[in-house]
Order: sequence, then structure tokens, then C-alpha cells
Amino acid sequence: MASSLLSSPKPSSFSSANPTSTPRPRAQTLSPFRAAAPRFSHGLATAAAAANPSASRRCYHRAFARPAVRHARRPRIHTFIATSEIHMQHKLRKTPEQVVAIAKEMVAYARSLGCPDVEFSPEDAGRSNREFLYHILEEVIKAGATTLNIPDTVGYTLPYEFGKLIADIKANTPGIENAIISTHCQNDLGLATANTLAVVMAIKCRRELLGGLYTGINTQHITMSSKMVQEHSGLHVQPHKAIVGANAFAHESGIHQDGMLKYKGTYEIISPDDIGLTRANEFGIVLGKLSGRHAVRSKLVELGYEITDKEFEDFFKRYKEVAEKKKRVTDEDIEALLSDEIFQPKVFWSLADVQATCGTLGLSTATVKLIGPDGDEKIACAVGTGPVDAAYKAVDDIIQIPTVLREYSMTSVTEGIDAIATTRVVVTGDVSDSKHALTGHSFNRAFSGSGAALDIVVSSVRAYLSALNKMSSFVGAIKASSEVSESQRVQTTE
Repeated sequence: MASSLLSSPKPSSFSSANPTSTPRPRAQTLSPFRAAAPRFSHGLATAAAAANPSASRRCYHRAFARPAVRHARRPRIHTFIATSEIHMQHKLRKTPEQVVAIAKEMVAYARSLGCPDVEFSPEDAGRSNREFLYHILEEVIKAGATTLNIPDTVGYTLPYEFGKLIADIKANTPGIENAIISTHCQNDLGLATANTLAVVMAIKCRRELLGGLYTGINTQHITMSSKMVQEHSGLHVQPHKAIVGANAFAHESGIHQDGMLKYKGTYEIISPDDIGLTRANEFGIVLGKLSGRHAVRSKLVELGYEITDKEFEDFFKRYKEVAEKKKRVTDEDIEALLSDEIFQPKVFWSLADVQATCGTLGLSTATVKLIGPDGDEKIACAVGTGPVDAAYKAVDDIIQIPTVLREYSMTSVTEGIDAIATTRVVVTGDVSDSKHALTGHSFNRAFSGSGAALDIVVSSVRAYLSALNKMSSFVGAIKASSEVSESQRVQTTE
């Protein structure tokens, strides 16, 4: 992260009492090592002249830096040379005295080209000797440097160290009051932003020089800008990146979710609206394995479902099973689970377990364990042309209700390899004949069922049992109705 804190030769020009005044042009960076520079209609261009053992003199004696910024309104040439002991000894192979001499010559030459603003950086300042830093900065100021850039080249220093470094430089470098201080912080340890802010606090220039300055920054474009950079660079922001990461305003912990539902300020220091982030959920709640009953119940209300406490407890058990296997539980997952768990007729048979095997060398097999109306467990094994076919045959062996599978379909309600599968089946049976209410004709009634699970075989068995339970409920109701009618007929006869 690079930051030029003060980028005007006259600091007072940055103070503006009128927030609507025209903002000064923003700095632009241009390397002199590239092809001929394009014409700039506005902005401050910066050219960098690097110093190294083989090219240092060539860099500052060949006048290609000045032409690169000749069309800029506020040109700046940026020169730098390493000042840490490890760089001077192993990279430059020069003594501190030689480094000072080269730095002075580079700056003086840049000024001789007619460039009014020359920036100098002591590369690897974070690991440089303090007294040597004060000395070389004093010398380049005398040579004509107007901007001093203090870089943390390898991202080595901590915020309190870097802030103190800037404060010490400001206090111990003669002539620095006539120069602009800027900084360049690397993010090797993730501290670039923190170190840059430490520099601002060390300079203490906000009220002194920047009071009343209006930047014109619209923070509501931050999210959109981040997405645009991702799209054009092909580099995706890590989910836990501050402010713009996918998890920055998402709350999965049950304790956090409970606090957010009561008052958003409990766990959010800024509003997502301030950075232009629109959340699908008002509270930023992401349902997962850590979500508690409060958050899950609120999500059901948000989706428009009002269920009883008993129904909710049954649903919550299934929810936790799915949440343990998925990173996030989506709205589609919730609705699929609701359809499977809550809106059912009387349950005669429920799934306790199913195990299936399949492969290319033989028939598939399935073992199914069901819990019957009386609470007894029954187990059956079967083979079939696939794991679902084998499981359905095992169910038929247990329930002993003749059925015909009319329709079978499966869809993925969410994206990804861990998506929930929703299965829908339609079955008919020999005992499901009914009369049409208008025509009086007899027809074979069809019963549909749906099931949802991460495993396609489990989803399929649940859908099949859902349809069979409906059929059993219908048969039971017909049987009860027939018994009542027979009883009434007998009483009438008597």
C-alpha cells in the first residue's frame, strides 16, 4: 500500500474552508523505464529512478525521467536508494558514504532537469539505522529534495514502531519542515493500513494542515470498486478481508446473531450501507452449524413461515443435521427442509437409516431401516439396477403396499458439490381407487411426495416414504369412513 500523505510543495494549499471547492488533481504514477509517456491533461505524474550498482549513474545521467513527466501539471521525479545495512552490503555493495553521495547526486540532477518536486526514498527505511537515516535525509534536502518518502519496504515494522520512526525522523532531521513527508507501506504481514495510519498520527497534520479539507470520497462506491478490480484483475478478494470480504458483514456465530437481531450496533462498527453493500439479509445473518434457535426462527419468519413450537423443534433437528455438513444453509435449503419435515400428513413410516452400495461390476444393494406406526424397527435388504431402485425395493418389502412409481425427478436447490438434493415422486397403488366428485367415474388416485437431503439416496427414500404415507393416510381415512358407514347401516337396520 502506498500513500503520499502530503503531495503539495506548499502544505497550506491543502487547507480549504470551502468543501465544495474544486479538489486538487490526484497523483499518478509513471515509470520512466516504459515507452514514451502519453500526454497527461491533468494530475501529478511521478517518475522513479532506481539506484543499483550497475545502473545508478546511468539512471540519473540519462534524461529520460524528465521527458516522462513533461506534460504533467505538477510533475514529480521520484528517486530512491537502499539505506539498510543488509541492502547496502549485499545488494549495492557500497559504503554508507557512497550511498549518501549517490543519493545527493540523483536528487541534484533531477532538480537540474527543471523538475520542481523531487521525491527521495531511503529504501528499506524500516530496517535502516536511525542516525544514518537522519543524515541522508538532511543531505538530500540540501540537494533539493522536496518530498521525503519513508518506506517500510519489506513490511517488517509494527504500527507503533513505524509511527515512532516517522516521529523521530520529523524531530531529528534538519530542514524537514520544508519538505513533504509521504510513506509507502508493504503488506507482507498484513499491516500496511495500520502502519500508514500510524504515520498520519505521528505527523499530527490533520488539524494543522488538513483542517476543512473535503476529499470528495464517496464511500458507497467501495464495494463496487472492489468488485470491478476483481473482475479486471482476475484476483478474488479473500473472504475474511476487512470491509470488502464476503464475511466482513456476515454473522454465523449464534451469540453474534442473537445480538444482531436485538441491536445491529452490538457487532457492527459501521453500516454496510456506508460502503455500498446490499445484504440479502437485513442483519447479515448467515445460517450455519453455529446458528441457534433464535436466528433460525427469525429466518423462518422472514421467509413467511409460521409454524408451531413442536413443528419447529422437529425442523430444527433436521436443520442441525444439514448444517453440520454444509458451510452455509441458504434460503432454498430452509424451504426444502420445511417441505420435507413439516408439511406432511400423518406419518406411518419414518426413515431410521439407509445404506447403499453401487458400482460398475455388479448390481447395487441397499439396506433400509424404517420405524413403523407402532414404533418397531424393521429392516430389509434388496438389490436393484441402481442404489435408488434397490432402496425403493427394500422399502416395498417392509411396507407391503403395492405401488407403481409414476414419476421421479431430482433437482439441486443450491449450488456447489455440497448442495441439497430435492426429490419428487408420484406413486399410485391398487388400494387407492377413488371416484371423481363430478363424473362419478373411478380412477387411480396419485400421491406425490418430496424429500431433501445432502445424499441423493436419502433424499429419494424420504420422498418415496412421503408419498407412501399420504397413500396410507388416504387408505386409512377410506377404511374409517367405510366402518362408520357400516355401523350406521347396522344401527338403521336394527
